[in-house]
Amino acid sequence: MIKNYFKIAWRNIRRNKINSIINIAGLSIGMSCVILIALYVQDELGYDKFFKDADHIFQVNMTGMDNGVESSSGGNTAPAVGPALVSSYAEIEAFVRIYRPGDVMVVYEEGAKTENYFTEKHVMAVDSNFLQVFNYQLVQGHAATCLQKSNSVVITEKTAKKYFGKSDPIGKVLLFDSEKRPFVVTAVLKNIPAQSSFQFDMLAPISAYAEVKKRSWNWFWLQVNTYVKLRDNVAADKAGIAKLEAKFPGMVKMHAFQSNRGETFEEFTKKGGKMEYHLLPFTSVHLYASGMNTPARLTTLSDIKYVYIFSVIALFIITLACVNFMNLSTAQSARRAKEVGVRKVLGSVRTQLIKQFLAEAIVYSFMATVVALIMVLVVLTPFNHLAGKSLLFSSIFNGYTCLFILGLCIFTGLLSGVYPAFYLTSFNPVTVLKGMKAFKNNFRHLFVRNGLVVFQFTISIVLIICTIIVYKQLRYTQNKDLGLDKEHVIVIANTDRLKNAEESFRQELTKQPGVIAASVSSSIPTRTNFGDTYVPEPTETDKPLLKEIGLSSFVVDNDFIPTFKMQVLQGRNFSTEFSDSASVILNETSAKQIGWKDAVGKYLGYPGNSQRFKVIAVVKDFNVASLYDPVEPFALFHASSKTYNLGHSYISVRFQPGNMKDYLHTLENNWRSFTAGTPFDYSFLDTEFDSLYRSEQRMGSVFAIFTFLSIFVACLGLFGLSVYTAERRTKEIGVRKVLGASVQSVVALLSKNFLKLVLISAIIAFPVAWLAMNKWLEDFAYRITIGWTVFVFAASAALFIALLTISAQAIKAAIANPAKSLRTE
Repeated sequence: MIKNYFKIAWRNIRRNKINSIINIAGLSIGMSCVILIALYVQDELGYDKFFKDADHIFQVNMTGMDNGVESSSGGNTAPAVGPALVSSYAEIEAFVRIYRPGDVMVVYEEGAKTENYFTEKHVMAVDSNFLQVFNYQLVQGHAATCLQKSNSVVITEKTAKKYFGKSDPIGKVLLFDSEKRPFVVTAVLKNIPAQSSFQFDMLAPISAYAEVKKRSWNWFWLQVNTYVKLRDNVAADKAGIAKLEAKFPGMVKMHAFQSNRGETFEEFTKKGGKMEYHLLPFTSVHLYASGMNTPARLTTLSDIKYVYIFSVIALFIITLACVNFMNLSTAQSARRAKEVGVRKVLGSVRTQLIKQFLAEAIVYSFMATVVALIMVLVVLTPFNHLAGKSLLFSSIFNGYTCLFILGLCIFTGLLSGVYPAFYLTSFNPVTVLKGMKAFKNNFRHLFVRNGLVVFQFTISIVLIICTIIVYKQLRYTQNKDLGLDKEHVIVIANTDRLKNAEESFRQELTKQPGVIAASVSSSIPTRTNFGDTYVPEPTETDKPLLKEIGLSSFVVDNDFIPTFKMQVLQGRNFSTEFSDSASVILNETSAKQIGWKDAVGKYLGYPGNSQRFKVIAVVKDFNVASLYDPVEPFALFHASSKTYNLGHSYISVRFQPGNMKDYLHTLENNWRSFTAGTPFDYSFLDTEFDSLYRSEQRMGSVFAIFTFLSIFVACLGLFGLSVYTAERRTKEIGVRKVLGASVQSVVALLSKNFLKLVLISAIIAFPVAWLAMNKWLEDFAYRITIGWTVFVFAASAALFIALLTISAQAIKAAIANPAKSLRTE
């Protein structure tokens, strides 16, 4: 019997080729989208789960406040935190700290000849037990000993091939930075899996970096990430972690204020200070740490909200495809009503007919699944490029994914076939075989058919609105006044390698044709900056609101402000006419938070090295990070102050619009003349800012594609319903034409009800889209206002597309010969 169901289903599919192609096209598009999104979601949820004991590894997060103002949060911690956790709590078995030293020039020399030199951007300095806690697969070497010595280095297979080719890398010496510090290769790792939150090419011992070693006691230098591994017998569930975290305040009170800051824990908390530590499961870092201060160190971070968004989109699109099948199936009602009547007269019961129609839907679904898999194979590479993934088609054939696709096939067949099956088998055989109307336009059938169209276009209009708002917000981030000019600026990195010749190189650049200005700075916008606590000094007439303020800062030269075209609101810029070693320039936010009415001429003390700085200017607020974050209190110190040294610097070059290739060639030639055997690393400042919104750009592109597909699928359904309506009203149209109705009036008659449904869809979609996008925009400190024009445009676009879809069938029905439709009357 079951075999017979499928044979009949196959015959019906072959008999109605055009309708079958439309059905299979709609279902296959929907299923291919679901499969792609399922692979994406599976990849996102699988990060870091390959580590042994991954469920017992946690990232240490900190929430800090100073004087009631949030000063730090997230995964940025101080060097002393890890050792204190292990010594204070028996539940914690081990700690690992990770420090990112920034760009490192690495040279491999054989004899007197320099064979290879590269700027390595993915070097991690780690504790010696790193590979015992995070058990990456070793090709050569031993996890327990390879990082014990401070001059050892562990590299990946890809890095080993880059420097040493096919020769054995173990024991070879790599020279780091311009000082050419020797590091011996002690182990080789397999290339790091794509599903690892840590992406690196080299591991060096954290003990090799003096800036970390000399601050091993420090609780306020937040430049490392700390991870802990719990003992096997410790519960790693929410209750167990909450119980452990409840003990952490005692550790802070005992250790953090013993050797720092010159104040007690009680004094710190009394003036609005807070230092709290929490544990985040390491397997959750990829999706739940994007709002923390870790993206600069963990470059693979994503956001769980995108997993939810794309999952909902997948559900919507497959539902739209199933709705299409229902619409196209009911559009054939008049043709298949007699088939149902004959079968019932010959003894078929309704349950058998329902099974027959469901079998037909499952056959459609199976064929669509095959086509969908072919489509996935074709589009997977461009999808990977768009989504920034490395998904493999072969992953479809693992057990769970195969079961998912099989379940999707059956679910889609049943969902798309259930309504037509019950609807088509409800016909009265006597009524059908007499040639009378097979069904009545009762409220239930009308509500279902119209509801399907409303549902489809509601989803499509929501996606149109979301796509427009994402695009407008991204355009806003590109065009917003950042308080500086990011256009036409080339940034040369690692200019500290020039040492004493750095200033001479800068001056040489200013002499080149097309160069407007050039500036040396400790960092640049979009990159990491130095942060510490400063003390505003009160005066008799202007007492500050804060006793201390946390300031981020750059160390800059006289040309920094003109190079970036920043606006000085009060005071003066750094100048050779003055001695500015004890001068500081503040931004508007820092002056407001301190509470100075007139900041120029006031003084800031720096307890870090007992310096005192005079405020010589206030500049307009400028963004150094993404628009997710509000402008923070910021300061510019003069290079002559030597207030701190981060060990790296940049030269930013502003140039006139022109031939970029020539400019870069000139800069590189100048670089080579100053330093041979050193990589020339550059970037464009506008590109650096754009990269801050890469995930949003990807989401916008994916949104646009899925919006197009949803509209296409919805139009297939609308086309099916227009066919159904034209078929049902054929004789009515014939009568109207005989009585003098024009083609235009007939087209309007057939179209107006559908356009009403699209308008209803728009009314439903507007609040849904507004709520969703308003929630998304909340993450941005600076965002667009959602205007009414977005909704009008989306509704107009949906109406126009719907009208185009309906018009073809409406015009065909309107110009048909009425004699043919009335011949049977």
